Amino acid sequence: MTNLNDSNLKTNSISFSDFPEDVQLCILSFLTPSEIATFACTSKRFVSLCRSDNKLWFSLCDRRWGSKTQIKKWGNGKVTFKQLYKTLIEYEDLIGFWRRSGHDNNAGFSRPPPLVFFEWGPSFVNGSRVSPSKTGTYRVLKAPFLWLSIMPSGSPVSFLDPECKFELSSDFVKSAELGLLENELVPVNVSFMGKIYMVVEENLSFVYSNLNSPEGRKIGFRRNSSLGNLKGEDYGVVESGSSGSLPDRFTSEIYQYFANRTSPVGERALRRQRRREKERQGRRKWEPEHFVKIVNCSPSPSKPLQGLWKGICDDMNLDFYLVAYDDIGGIACRRVGDSFQPFSNYSPVFWTPNTTFIEPPFSSEEEYLYDSHIHLRPVAAALSIQGQPPWIENEVVSRILYINSSYDLVIPDLAGASANPQRVEGRIWQYKNGTFGFGFLRNNYIIDLKHIAQDGCILDTMKTCSV
Repeated sequence: MTNLNDSNLKTNSISFSDFPEDVQLCILSFLTPSEIATFACTSKRFVSLCRSDNKLWFSLCDRRWGSKTQIKKWGNGKVTFKQLYKTLIEYEDLIGFWRRSGHDNNAGFSRPPPLVFFEWGPSFVNGSRVSPSKTGTYRVLKAPFLWLSIMPSGSPVSFLDPECKFELSSDFVKSAELGLLENELVPVNVSFMGKIYMVVEENLSFVYSNLNSPEGRKIGFRRNSSLGNLKGEDYGVVESGSSGSLPDRFTSEIYQYFANRTSPVGERALRRQRRREKERQGRRKWEPEHFVKIVNCSPSPSKPLQGLWKGICDDMNLDFYLVAYDDIGGIACRRVGDSFQPFSNYSPVFWTPNTTFIEPPFSSEEEYLYDSHIHLRPVAAALSIQGQPPWIENEVVSRILYINSSYDLVIPDLAGASANPQRVEGRIWQYKNGTFGFGFLRNNYIIDLKHIAQDGCILDTMKTCSV
């Protein structure tokens, strides 16, 4: 009986090579590049399949990012999907919210807001500076300032718009690739340190060059290697037609150099190139910007208050808040404000070491405390413009949490706290819809907090070219 079962198993067994090629590609598309490299070593038959760019590596890119971006448009459709995969897997860590860290040394430019949001574009990743509007509404200003893509040669390329003047679109990308915005944009390097820290600094080794080729003049980028390295990936000249071997390209560059020195047209192109370089050198250098990723920017079942929130403050302006749970079970809320403001980096708006909620039914004292506080909300005129009624009923409270005012605990002289410890106490009222409001016993108002983003999109977005 055992021998019969073994015989049936051997007869009915199917190997991976028995599957059709499209099924094989689908299975392999779930693997990582290192796993694919290991699998290619198992058989000579699978080497060509694992090296197939338009089949396997396209499937890898399409499965992971096909619903988020148009992968066939990256690099004008000329970059290999294997190279595209290496680039996109690094750009993937950018998606989401980041906060500027440290001081802003870029004097002469408008001071940027500290919050940054990265999202997928059709053939690029764009970063936008995000700030609250000053109109007394829940509208959020979103100003694109950073563009990251890949050149047809396979080299990553990034540009920064210091003044947020341009909208990041396909036309913008084409103009940047053709060098038409070279006097407006700053070529930058985006360097990652792990997955939650990055530095954006000016790439001074990028120069714009006019390439006079038999196929016609084409404007592109050339990366100069400070070490004189002439490897193909470091040479990075954007060329039309098929790329030759390294000696061919090196000889072609020498020929173009001497042709520019001898021909009238070449002399004019060389003068234009020198003028552009002089203009760039005369422009003040963009100082590096440091960013830290906001990893937990949305609530979770175990941490219902964490994330980024927005709310109308006592000055009737919109403000951003970041609520985080610490390692010892406490909760702290800080304004996402300008790091130049005093105590903005370490002094939270409220803090509590106890995350235990008070569940209903609530005492009459707690009900009176909530009912006696006034909710800070946008003015009725602004609400009616957005098609909403000029009145809003109070939210239904599902549970309550005790908090403290940290300004009184950390810097009492600044806050002017009294001797009564109850004056620093406050409450968080969590509503049935998942949002919450907070207030203190010494005040008579509640700041209701709403979500900044939902499902990867910023809510109430108002695009602008200047923040």
